[in-house]
Amino acid sequence: MKNLFSLFFFFFIAIHIYAQSPVEKNGALSVTGNKILNKNGDTVSLAGNSLFWSNTNWGGDKFYTKDVVKWLVNDWNTAIIRVAMGVEVNGGYLNDVTNKQKVKTIVNAAIENGIYVIIDWHSHHAEDYQNEAITFFKEMAQQYGKYENVIYEIYNEPLNNICWSKTIKPYAEAVINSIRTYDPDNLIVVGSPSWSQNVDIVSLDPITKYKNIAYSLHFYAGSHGDKLRQKAQKALDNGIALMVTEWGTVNADGDGKVAIKEVEAWMKFIADNQLIHCNWAVNNKKEGASILKPNTNIDGNWSDSDLTESGVIVKDIIKSWDK
Repeated sequence: MKNLFSLFFFFFIAIHIYAQSPVEKNGALSVTGNKILNKNGDTVSLAGNSLFWSNTNWGGDKFYTKDVVKWLVNDWNTAIIRVAMGVEVNGGYLNDVTNKQKVKTIVNAAIENGIYVIIDWHSHHAEDYQNEAITFFKEMAQQYGKYENVIYEIYNEPLNNICWSKTIKPYAEAVINSIRTYDPDNLIVVGSPSWSQNVDIVSLDPITKYKNIAYSLHFYAGSHGDKLRQKAQKALDNGIALMVTEWGTVNADGDGKVAIKEVEAWMKFIADNQLIHCNWAVNNKKEGASILKPNTNIDGNWSDSDLTESGVIVKDIIKSWDK
C-alpha cells in the first residue's frame, strides 16, 4: 500500500509539472546582462502571436477575444501574446477609447490562461504623445502590475529618422518612470530606431536608470536577413537584452510570399540566442502575414485548412517551441 501511495504521489506531481502554464513554470521575468531570465535564473525563450492593430474598423480587432486567446494557448501552445493597441491613427486609442477595453480583454484572458502578455503602444510617433502614453501606462501598471504575466512595450516602431539618444530614450525614461511608480519590476520593452531594427545603436547608449529593460527587435523574413542579424548580434555582444516582439514570414509591408529559408535562418538565430518572439499577425486580412485565410471565423476552432501558408508555418514553430 505504501508503494502504491508513493507511485500515485509521484504520478500526481508529474502531471502537475506537465500541466504548468508558462507563467507558473517561469514566473516573473527579469533582465540580467543580455538575457531575459525566469524565476529560477534560467534564460527563457517563449514563442507566441501578435494580434493585428486594435484600431476600430481595421479588421483585426474582431480577434481581440478571450476565445481566440484560449484557442491559441490550447491548440498552438502559445506562451505569449502581444496586444498591438493602435494609438494616433484613425480608429486608434486617441480618438476611440474603446481600444483600451480591447487591451484589457486580452490581458485578462492571458492572465486566466497563464501566459505572458505584451501591452504594446503601437505607434510610429510615440514621442509626440508622451503625456498620453504616461497616462495609459500608469493605468495599466496600477491595474496589472501585480501580475507576473504582464510586459509593457512602450514604443512599437520609431521611424528611421528618429534619434535614439535625443528623442526615444528621453521619452522611454519618462514613461518607464510612470510605470515604475506602480510596478517596480515587470519587464519593459523599448523600441529602437528604424522600425525597431537599429538595436546596435541603442546598445551604445542603453537605459541605465531602471532595471528589467529590454529592447525590441523586429524583422520580416522577406526583407531582412543577415545584415540585421549582425546588428542584433552586435547589440547582444554589447550587453543589452532583446525581445522580438514582432516578426513576419513575408515582406516588411506585411505581404508577399513566405521567405522560408530566411524564416529558418531567423529561427536558428532566435533559438541560439534564446530570445522571446511573437509572430505578426492574428488576422484574416488578405495579405501574406495573416495567419488566417479571408472569412475564417473569429472565435478560434481553426483547422489547418483555415490557415494561410504563413499560418501553417508559424503554428508549427510555436507549437514545437520549447517553453
